[in-house]
Amino acid sequence: MDFTFSEEQQAAAEAARGVFAGVAPDAVPSPALTTGAVADECDRALWARLADADLLSLLSDQEYGGAGLDAVALCLVLRESAKVLARVPLLENSAAMAAVQAYGGPELRGALLERAGRGEIVLTAASSGRTGHDPAELAVTARREEGEEPGWILDGVQTAVPWAYDADFVVVPAHTAGGRTVLALVPRVHEGVVLGEQFSTSGERLGELRLESVRIAARDVIDVEGAWEWLRDLLTTGTCALALGLGERVLRMTSEYTGQRVQFGFPVATFQAVAVQAADRYIDLRAMEVTLWQAAWRLASGARGALPVAGDVAVAKIWASEGVRRVVQTAQHLHGGFGADVDYPLHRYHAWAKHLELSLGPAAAHEEALGELLAAHPLG
Repeated sequence: MDFTFSEEQQAAAEAARGVFAGVAPDAVPSPALTTGAVADECDRALWARLADADLLSLLSDQEYGGAGLDAVALCLVLRESAKVLARVPLLENSAAMAAVQAYGGPELRGALLERAGRGEIVLTAASSGRTGHDPAELAVTARREEGEEPGWILDGVQTAVPWAYDADFVVVPAHTAGGRTVLALVPRVHEGVVLGEQFSTSGERLGELRLESVRIAARDVIDVEGAWEWLRDLLTTGTCALALGLGERVLRMTSEYTGQRVQFGFPVATFQAVAVQAADRYIDLRAMEVTLWQAAWRLASGARGALPVAGDVAVAKIWASEGVRRVVQTAQHLHGGFGADVDYPLHRYHAWAKHLELSLGPAAAHEEALGELLAAHPLG
């Protein structure tokens, strides 16, 4: 078995490292000192550089100006973005584009993919549901409207939509009376669409999306079985990649600090208690990494396994949500007072890690979901 990344995947990661090399994690005000959002919009200059490096069209086919790569390549790039706390909707835009390409009609693909790949428009996705605890597809209803111009009418609320104020279109899952889930491409500025400000723990601006009898043309609605589940798994796996990249950067910061901090005449990194804690967090990161690549590979290849791909995604979520929390907590402990110093970037990583943990949800819930899958698909 070959566990190495392909040349194309490695090239994407290398390009990402070049683009993110000059990004400062503390380029915006600290969330600890800011009432409201740390900035009015995402990092538009960085977004333009990503477009110039063809990293926004990573998953698009060549006919739409893309590289035709897969979820593994996207996760490699997201991993690099999290190391510098890149303030761009790279995950949401890429996942939404991939869903449109995989499940959307020719007219929708032609209208969105090339423009989104060039950074001219931004896509995001609503995946938190009405409260953040309920299934996103149940938060909005969709009913078909017949007539000369057939379409769909949407009603409902989606909370904590990332980069909602930066996006031109929001991919909204909605359920029909027949129990199906459709994906609607909802323009941010549209009759019946109301955005309310919300703020993440990292200080980023989120949006509560209210839909009041919003009419969407039939071409802008994806009514294909499995489309939402595939998009949800890709968003989740990408979030695990962000958690991994953030955790790796934090552990490196901790290693550098404890290697220089001297107590009783010796660097604190040489103390057994410090070394054991750092080793435990290294194990967490390696577990996060292997479960991430398993889930990303299943999504990219469509390979069959003992469990549905949702099982691999659940395992990755368990390790990512628990692991990223343990990594930043240990880092805060080993940094001492520096961990809480707003002039030192570690507290920003802690805030972002908490947001990622909340986005992924509690590990216990994923363990329960995994148990149900194991009961439905007994191994052996």
